[in-house]
Amino acid sequence: MAELKDKVQNALDEARILILGSQVLVGFQFRSIFETGFEKLPHHSQYLKLVGLGLMIAAIGLLIWPGAYHRIVNRGEDSEGLHRFTSRVMGLAMTPFALGLGIDLFVATEKVAGTGPGIASGSLVILVALVFWYGLEYFRRAQREPQIKERQAMEKENQGSKPGGTKIKDKIKHVLTEARVVLPGAQALMGFQFASMLMEGFEKLPESSKYIHLASLALIALTVVLLMAPAAYHRIAERGEETEHFHRFASSMVLAAMVPFALSISGDLFVVIRKVTESASIALAASGLALALFYGLWFGFTTYRKSQREEPGAEAARQEPRAAQPSTPAHT
Repeated sequence: MAELKDKVQNALDEARILILGSQVLVGFQFRSIFETGFEKLPHHSQYLKLVGLGLMIAAIGLLIWPGAYHRIVNRGEDSEGLHRFTSRVMGLAMTPFALGLGIDLFVATEKVAGTGPGIASGSLVILVALVFWYGLEYFRRAQREPQIKERQAMEKENQGSKPGGTKIKDKIKHVLTEARVVLPGAQALMGFQFASMLMEGFEKLPESSKYIHLASLALIALTVVLLMAPAAYHRIAERGEETEHFHRFASSMVLAAMVPFALSISGDLFVVIRKVTESASIALAASGLALALFYGLWFGFTTYRKSQREEPGAEAARQEPRAAQPSTPAHT
């Protein structure tokens, strides 16, 4: 059986695989709204593109969530709970990814072959994705469950309990992987933001939307700087050594980068929704909802879970009944 540190690392690597696909689709969704051909699409297709963009943003929010959980709740330590949490979140993230993929295929097929073939192709890709991402896995899981449990039990008997937490080299490996999860998305979004300023659709935006887009560009540039800082710090300040100080620094940079990253995505979401709906209030509500989703998942829930773990007296309260048991017969 795989060791816990390897299971966590594999889960983070799997999140990187998923997020690369989400980032490509997010970049496509953002960019397509500024293209001249977008205005020629039927209105229902334009709004579906917004729905697809929202689904991809939700998927990215979910896929980055385990990194924040690992940094804030577990403080870089590995645990079975972290592995289960990461696996469940990735399972959730695949649903909006599949739906967004189907919407994109529908819009593309409808433009060429008509509405009927578009619905058929979009539905088919969603069905195939759900079968390969959920159906096959749960079918095989039922068959594999007894064997896996047996091997886990044998492993526990052979190894016994191992004292101590996660090794510093593994903690550093995990935090750098989490930085690589966020970085490609930031780079892709920054590329879109630079390119979109040269498109014909950008010139038609209201002045306020242009400044919001410019602010989003500055925020995503800050995100990239923060995410690349640990690599430079590791090489120059720490001379490549693996230390707890570097782990804390890298963790701080990853968490700090999530703040402007969420603001940048929400800012550009405001711009594209305002362009399509021509309503600043709808765009503001949607971008505010996206920002609340990001911060709620990455910082709100994780901080709540951290406070639960660190609640004063919680551990003592759990152990108190055990300590009181021997003394009960003495009083009777």
